[in-house]
Amino acid sequence: MEANTPFPCNACGKCCRHINLSEQTAYLDRGDGICHYFNESTNLCSIYETRPLVCRVEDYYKIYLTHIYEWDEFIVINQKICEQLQKCEPTTLQSSSL
Repeated sequence: MEANTPFPCNACGKCCRHINLSEQTAYLDRGDGICHYFNESTNLCSIYETRPLVCRVEDYYKIYLTHIYEWDEFIVINQKICEQLQKCEPTTLQSSSL
């Protein structure tokens, strides 16, 4: 992983509003597809410092995906998913994408 290539999150909250679309995050669903810990008024995580591993993109990548994807490839995959979420289009997320 290249330290000088940060994960390009703009904190829009779309991934937190559609956690039911991924097997890895479905357990966080409060019943309407939105994460239990998502603060809708700020678009931020209410437990950011202690959020689950699956929500810590860089850490999740280091632990589970470095042998599958290069960091830049992983970013591209996730940007595509993010673009789909931005358009509010339903998507089937692959477990390796998160």
